[in-house]
Amino acid sequence: MGKSQETWNKKEKEKKKQKKRDEKEQKKQERKANSSKGGMDDMIAYVDEYGNITSTPPDPAKKSKIKLEDIEVSIPKQAPIDPSELIRKGSVTFFNDAKGYGFIKDQESQESIFVHANGLLEPIKEKDKVTFEVEMGMKGPNAVKVAVIKPV
Repeated sequence: MGKSQETWNKKEKEKKKQKKRDEKEQKKQERKANSSKGGMDDMIAYVDEYGNITSTPPDPAKKSKIKLEDIEVSIPKQAPIDPSELIRKGSVTFFNDAKGYGFIKDQESQESIFVHANGLLEPIKEKDKVTFEVEMGMKGPNAVKVAVIKPV
């Protein structure tokens, strides 16, 4: 008869695998036996009026009603802007005809607003009083629909 194909090392590996399977099965049986005392009640948590997590349920007497309309999840809606509020007044502090850009100083906010030749309705020059609208550009506010205020 021939010698067994299994070597001593293979037998040892099989014994270790079988031992691990037995231990795993034993742990599974222990978990099943101990699971009856636990349940969903142990996992429930409550949040009190200060935002802290507690294990005690809130007092129903302190409950307050909140209207569904009062809950705001996102940014509140803005009222529509009146077109007359969009038109601003200011004076041209700098304008380069060759390069086609300049700056207008807003009369109300005193901020300097960039203006490009493409945003002009008529030609402007420095120290002109103008009306304009502001649009946000890639680098900040830009004046568009720029028109010179005619002196009376």
